[in-house]
Amino acid sequence: MSIYVGNISYQVTEEDLTEVFSEYGKVTRVQVPMDRETGRQRGFAFVEMKTEEEETAAIAALDGAEWMSRTIKVNKARPRENRNNNNRSGGNWGGSGNDRYSRSY
Repeated sequence: MSIYVGNISYQVTEEDLTEVFSEYGKVTRVQVPMDRETGRQRGFAFVEMKTEEEETAAIAALDGAEWMSRTIKVNKARPRENRNNNNRSGGNWGGSGNDRYSRSY
């Protein structure tokens, strides 16, 4: 399981997150995604802890807490959505809505 930490300050470091979450158990991994274009933090992070019980305790204690002048959002991370889905138009023959290119057999 992984914890999503949202609405964090752009100055937060992995060490800051480790320090805060360590109050609730052993932190095994911290990831602070960076924007590819700007190189700046994206305002959220992921934290993994040793046990699910420790993660649950951290979520209960920190969700809605004020940290670094921001109210942070802390919850279970959802699995990443597949960005290459077939529901988008333009990338496949059938979903574009343009009859000129659709084929019927």
